[in-house]
Amino acid sequence: MIIGGVGSVVQVGYLVAALLFVGALAGLSRHETARRGLGFGMVGMIIAVAATVPLALANSDRPPLVTVLLIAVPMLAGAAVGLWRARTVAMTGMPQLIALLHSFVGLVAVFVGFITYLTHGSTLAPETPVLRIEIWLGVFVGAITLTGSIVAWGKLSGRFAARPLTLPGRHLINLAIVLASIALGIWFVPTNHPAPLLIMTVLALALGWHLVAAIGGGDMPVVVSMLNSYSGWAAAFSGFMLGNPLLIIGGALVGTSGAILSYIMCKGMNRSFVSVIAGGFGDAPAATGADEADGEIHEVSAEQVAEQLAGARSVIIAPGYGMAVAQAQHPVAELTTRLRERGVAVRFAIHPVAGRLPGHMNVLLAEARVPYDIVEELDEINDDFAETDMVLVIGANDTVNPAALEVPGSPIAGMPVLQVWKAGRVVVFKRSMAAGYAGVQNPLFFRDNTEMLFGDAKERVNEIVAALPVAARG
Repeated sequence: MIIGGVGSVVQVGYLVAALLFVGALAGLSRHETARRGLGFGMVGMIIAVAATVPLALANSDRPPLVTVLLIAVPMLAGAAVGLWRARTVAMTGMPQLIALLHSFVGLVAVFVGFITYLTHGSTLAPETPVLRIEIWLGVFVGAITLTGSIVAWGKLSGRFAARPLTLPGRHLINLAIVLASIALGIWFVPTNHPAPLLIMTVLALALGWHLVAAIGGGDMPVVVSMLNSYSGWAAAFSGFMLGNPLLIIGGALVGTSGAILSYIMCKGMNRSFVSVIAGGFGDAPAATGADEADGEIHEVSAEQVAEQLAGARSVIIAPGYGMAVAQAQHPVAELTTRLRERGVAVRFAIHPVAGRLPGHMNVLLAEARVPYDIVEELDEINDDFAETDMVLVIGANDTVNPAALEVPGSPIAGMPVLQVWKAGRVVVFKRSMAAGYAGVQNPLFFRDNTEMLFGDAKERVNEIVAALPVAARG
């Protein structure tokens, strides 16, 4: 309950914070304004927390000092852990860290639901079912988010197998759990009995685990954005239970934006949005020959690549997760600067699912201060490869695989890919001839206009940068 003048101050604070959250999402939609968007989000959260403290003091029957300590101690502990993880995590570990953070949102939603039920359980009249519906929805979505996020974290970090878990009748299992949960909700809402709430929580935890376990590692970028949406809706339902309008607004913004991003990611991987959220329904067929090597490769040295680059007029760089693993973004940025100083037109081609996190490559390139105006998405640049002298594929595999267009039985069949093979010359930076994350061999490696540069991407790019002056004088 919001009290008197304190309530007015809190509502103004919440309004300002909500507007800043909207500004944060708007800023994050473009490279040039992403940093500003992050700033809006941080300021909005600070205002939201600051506005909530006087509300908590006004509604608490404890001494003010005790209330402040109950708020400050867990916040400071969480902030310390968060700062430590943010400063120590590598960019390659960011996807699994985000998945783990989503699990905490789900856990909080479950706790809020049960605490709300225990607090108001004896006072909920049968004719006022709204709060019980909010509790049921909050616990259901929160439990799915909790276990689903833990499985995603395990798959992304290599602790769990990346391959999908294909139990017999798995879709019927999911459907049965959903129907059983609805039936339990019908029991719980009018009766206010704790048994259906407890049983539904266990079923929802199992459903979240199974939904993500049934999705292969190649689809994890979509799963991360999907879980982001789930965590937003879990937060929104928590806001309904707590009567907190800002939590409702913030959760709805995250839930909606996460759902939109998931849909965009599904289009980028030629996956059905409904199929992915249903636990891999309609999975692509197994590989049929595209996973076997076919032809000879043409190996090249860093010095030879430097010579070729020195004579090129236009170059496109297609980065992938391998660039993140090698931490090669800074040498790549240096190579870009050197080439542009020589008058070479350099651009970057970013696939929607390059890396294991939406926007993964964009963040890496921004960190290395690559100009935003030369970083282009698949739809913007795909038609330009045919007029490009040279393409450098740095750590990408599935996103540049022509099997997506040429092999109907491939697991990535129909997936939009960067059509790098149309360029005059393609150089692929790779540690080995291993297949990509989807487990499909890449026919690009055996094309006549493709050359392979093996080894650590960071080391090889540094060698090319060092050789460029020599190649230019030659």
